[in-house]
Amino acid sequence: MELIQNYINGEHVPASSNERVDLHDPATGQVYGHLMDSNIDDVDHAVRSAKNAFPIWSALTLHERADYLIAIAEEVSSRLDEFSKFESRDTGKPISLARSLDIPRSISNFNFFADHAKNFEFESNLNSKRSNNQIIKFPLGVVCCISPWNLPLYLFTWKIAPALVVGNTVVAKPSEVTPYTAYLLGDACSNVGLPPGVLNIIHGRGNTTGDLLVRNKSIKAISFTGGTETGRLIFKNASDSFKKLSLEMGGKNPAVIFDDCDYDRMLDTVVRSSFSNQGQICLCSSRILIEKTIYEQFKDDFCSKISELVIGDPLETETEFGAISSEQHFLKINSYIELARQEGASILTGGEIKKMDGRCTDGWFVKPTVIEDLDHSSRLNQEEIFGPVVTLQPFDSESDAVQLANDTDYGLSATIWTEDLEKGQRVSRSIEAGVIWINCWLLRDLRTPFGGIKNSGLGREGGDEAINFFTEQKNICVPA
Repeated sequence: MELIQNYINGEHVPASSNERVDLHDPATGQVYGHLMDSNIDDVDHAVRSAKNAFPIWSALTLHERADYLIAIAEEVSSRLDEFSKFESRDTGKPISLARSLDIPRSISNFNFFADHAKNFEFESNLNSKRSNNQIIKFPLGVVCCISPWNLPLYLFTWKIAPALVVGNTVVAKPSEVTPYTAYLLGDACSNVGLPPGVLNIIHGRGNTTGDLLVRNKSIKAISFTGGTETGRLIFKNASDSFKKLSLEMGGKNPAVIFDDCDYDRMLDTVVRSSFSNQGQICLCSSRILIEKTIYEQFKDDFCSKISELVIGDPLETETEFGAISSEQHFLKINSYIELARQEGASILTGGEIKKMDGRCTDGWFVKPTVIEDLDHSSRLNQEEIFGPVVTLQPFDSESDAVQLANDTDYGLSATIWTEDLEKGQRVSRSIEAGVIWINCWLLRDLRTPFGGIKNSGLGREGGDEAINFFTEQKNICVPA
């Protein structure tokens, strides 16, 4: 049994707490190790280490800090197979996905922000006949990054990299469900000589360790990705200290399919946008809205394509669809499928547990599921399931499609499928979401702002938005 330790002041250290959290391999359902549910002493230790490191780290030049990020990226890249293997084990995702997307994107996050920050304007001048104004942006101090379980290292590094490169020191908490690659990242930081205390990685449950971090008055900002209810709680508990907050939360993302789309391209992409990572990506399409003229054709072809997905052991290279990341989430997904049955919906494909052979006999596998004949007010069309369950709904007109797309409390992303780009732009401007793709999905330029509206988010990440979030600014004014 492995024991995941905290990474504080440049070394792995045991937690003060005696409370342990079991770590499971989703593909087998078996416990492979434990982490400690860090307590107030552990949090204080991590924050104190970050505070002590801040004067030295922030005094380095931007290029010196960027060099450390590039070195970390090179270290992770040299261990791509190792990181991919453990990312797959923790999450249940196919190892091919971890190797082609999750770990490469984690590497890119370090490289991107190391380069992007060099072109950011940290000082500027605004002069007039009356005054000369110098505007300076500077690091906040100690900041906290809290990342989710579905894209563990991918989203962990997405937050850490911009925070570090501008001169902050970081206390970061990965999900207690999928902590292993964050644990390995501590090794990578030590191997490249990152100064002690610059990055501290602390483990524990969200409602204990996470809450202690949110309430800590020495932490100047919280960057969080996770569920909307947790985000709402963070907003409430951080309010007394007026921390800066960036909250990237849930989604109920529509894919709007018009009959003038490039049908084959759309079909292949919507299968991917619906079921990548077992539907456990905040940007996955969970509500498929189809123009009535092609509804029946799409329904048949979509289900046929889904039946071709290779469901299997995540560690097998041919596997395309793996396990659900935790037993709790596995039970949640199945409860929604049962609710669909109770509401009289038609389950077109899936809708049941996938029984596996060999080492995965006791794993948490759910077949990709497609459901129709649900009222739009159904919980399955309104609540974030965050799994391999999508609903189909026909629409008559452009205005009908927009109304259906917007009829939810969420507003993270949407995809629009049409060869009429003028219509695509018009619909995109009408849909209430922070990220919209026309004729594509998950195509990302890391310079662009990322985040949602309504119950999907507060603030933006990416590019200049991330650097602005992790800095404060002052204006120095002198008479002209």
